[in-house]
Amino acid sequence: MSKTLSKIKVALVGIGNCASTLLQGLHYYSDCKREEECIGLRNLLLGGFHPRDIQIVAAFDVDSRKVGKDLSEAIFAQPNNTLKIVDMLQTNVTVCKGPVLDGVGEYARNIVQLSNLPEVNVAETLKETGAEIVVNLLPSGAIKASHWYAEQALIAGCAFVNATPVFIASDETWGRRFEEAELPLVGDDLIDQVGATTLHKTLLKLLSKRGVRITETYQLDVGGGTESLETLKRTRDVKRIVKTKSVEAALPYKANVVAGSTDYVDFLRNRRDSYFWIKGLYFCKVPMQIDLRLSTVDAPNAGSVLLDVIRAVEVALNRKLKGAILPISAYAFKHPSQLMLLETAEKAFVDFIRESK
Repeated sequence: MSKTLSKIKVALVGIGNCASTLLQGLHYYSDCKREEECIGLRNLLLGGFHPRDIQIVAAFDVDSRKVGKDLSEAIFAQPNNTLKIVDMLQTNVTVCKGPVLDGVGEYARNIVQLSNLPEVNVAETLKETGAEIVVNLLPSGAIKASHWYAEQALIAGCAFVNATPVFIASDETWGRRFEEAELPLVGDDLIDQVGATTLHKTLLKLLSKRGVRITETYQLDVGGGTESLETLKRTRDVKRIVKTKSVEAALPYKANVVAGSTDYVDFLRNRRDSYFWIKGLYFCKVPMQIDLRLSTVDAPNAGSVLLDVIRAVEVALNRKLKGAILPISAYAFKHPSQLMLLETAEKAFVDFIRESK
């Protein structure tokens, strides 16, 4: 049974494709009663919480097509272009105008229509709505804006989830600040449910364990949508560093590894195509080579993982944990403060949740 005494009150920063899929997913899975009904959801119950126990109480964006609108309408507004999975009911949550800062890059300014409504006091809004957890879904490259919202979370007394490739949860200074504030912090750069990085790491580990010596490998992504455009133009190098380090951690030896985004194609919309190339040596140093393509819709990849993260952070809040929470970060993010092997991170997360029972 899920807990029914209180909701997990969440504020979303950036009402893009990931926010759209998350909100639709909360509606889609709200009536699920058995694990076998919940296709695509990793955990129906986690820490005693069901997806329906998550309540979005605040939302922030800068686009005029979203600001001032009910969240149920805003998630389908342009430039969002991911799948419409369900028809949404009114949420009675109005999207508030936040500061732009560096949240809209040079190239995205041709796509985003900035609202001329006044900015709200974000920290006060978080307090007034009773938000417990702030989830940062800003585009890649929004460094100042991500830091600013982390600051607002501290002021308002909220836990912070950093889904972007900005280094916050993996930064000792931020970790210390959240520890001093007695608040949980997790991140950075959310792992996809069916993600290129996870698949790449799994393949490399499987081959290596079977005696194959990997010599060279790459992973390159092509995508559409605002996030792919921002990644290409503003955080290509950072994403390459983060992904490459994550993939390298799957091998017990050094190999030539390259992993990162490579290009933007507008007509792909919210789809992403990932390409893998693996070269190695097996019995008697005979060469082998693998070429693969993975095609997914990008935003739904964040849904299941985010549902786990939000509920796990609520567990951390209930246990009065503070600072960077490694078991959650290593399980759900590409750049935690300490990289772990996949199975080690999985076990650490399961043990963390079990300790709450």
